[in-house]
Parts: sequence; C-alpha cells; structure tokens
Amino acid sequence: MSVSEIKIARTEKGLTQQELAVLVNVTRQTIGLIELNKYNPSLKLCIDITKSIDKTLDDLFWEGK
Repeated sequence: MSVSEIKIARTEKGLTQQELAVLVNVTRQTIGLIELNKYNPSLKLCIDITKSIDKTLDDLFWEGK
C-alpha cells in the first residue's frame, strides 16, 4: 500500500482525515494510521475509502505500481 497515494487522493478530493473518517465510519486516528501504513484495513474499509475519494482499489492499494 502506498501511503502517499491515499493521502494525495484524499487531499485532492479536498477532504481532511476527519471528513474521510466520518464518510467511512472510522476514527480520524484510523485514517492517519492507514496513511502511515501502520494499520491494515479490512477489505470493506478499503472499498469504502476508494468509493469516498473516487479511486479504485488498484489506484490506492496495489503495491506493484
């Protein structure tokens, strides 16, 4: 998972960590840890994040990029 891809996509969408957290029903701290690659999100959470910022799973979570 690319930490910068998630953070970049979130900021490009104009969302704070708190706003994204509310959209996907987690805490701001969880979003922060995901961005720092210190939390392994469930597949459901990954899908919720990608839908919230109009990206695909490949865009944000594929390590082969």
